[in-house]
Amino acid sequence: MAENKTQATGADVAAYIAAIDHPVRRADAERLVQIFQEVTGFAPTMWGGSIIGFGRYHYRYASGREGEFLATGFAPRKANQVIYILPGYAEFGPILDRLGKWKKGKSCLYINKLTDVDEGVLRELIRAGLDDLATRWEVRPA
Repeated sequence: MAENKTQATGADVAAYIAAIDHPVRRADAERLVQIFQEVTGFAPTMWGGSIIGFGRYHYRYASGREGEFLATGFAPRKANQVIYILPGYAEFGPILDRLGKWKKGKSCLYINKLTDVDEGVLRELIRAGLDDLATRWEVRPA
């Protein structure tokens, strides 16, 4: 069975963030590392070439497919910050209604800049996503 394309890499998170050209995107990434560390209690780990993850979980589906993946995290992209709230099963509408300006994917949120959202509500969302994930899979430090 094929492994996930996105794996923990051991690359230096601080060096990755320092190399972000856009000053606002870089400052937001630095702040997001602080927020995620405080909320999760986990240290940041690079996953693939661009995702900063916090914690991990091992999954096994009924089909037999299994693997490891980050529990939560974000990716600083050129156009926005992508916030990963995994696995995306829960309905977080009441929290999202209070978050601010964002767009939604299946298991991620797209935020143009951190000042577009309420940091306290973002913290609540990260915690809710991690708690929801933990009802399905064991979440542990990376």
